[in-house]
Amino acid sequence: MDIRQHIRSIPDFPKPGIQFYDISTLLAHAAAWRATVDQLAEAVRPHKPDLLVGIESRGFLTAAPLALALGVGFIMVRKKGKLPGAVIRHTYDLEYGTDTVEIQADAITPGQRVVVLDDLLATGGTMAAAIHLLRSVGADVRAAAFIVELGFLDGRKNLDVPVTTLVSYDQ
Repeated sequence: MDIRQHIRSIPDFPKPGIQFYDISTLLAHAAAWRATVDQLAEAVRPHKPDLLVGIESRGFLTAAPLALALGVGFIMVRKKGKLPGAVIRHTYDLEYGTDTVEIQADAITPGQRVVVLDDLLATGGTMAAAIHLLRSVGADVRAAAFIVELGFLDGRKNLDVPVTTLVSYDQ
């Protein structure tokens, strides 16, 4: 199945000049969503993860069902202040300012093999920050996977792990 047919393109969102690729139409189509999870499972399985990590928030939608399909655990990387209990955080630079991602302090056992997922790869900044955070708590980050890649932004160049994407847009 060509999942690209189930991804809606919305011009000028969230601001003029931005082309937004919306996966909500993909999620709403059961057969297309199943095909997406199956394709991701095929790509991620060879990395032999112990855990899948989803980045807030659409990465949760991608990683959680994939973790079930692969029979592995699922954990979350979230924005600052969203996780209960003790957390480990990493602050990283944005074009204009900074942002912070967090993981629960007891979520990873050092040496666990993880694959990190998000719905879309743009510049790679958030994924790079998540990978840094995961390594800081001892994770063996094996790969990153996405449904959509904005190839013209060259985000994969900012990542030092194998990258899988299912659909790429070049403009």
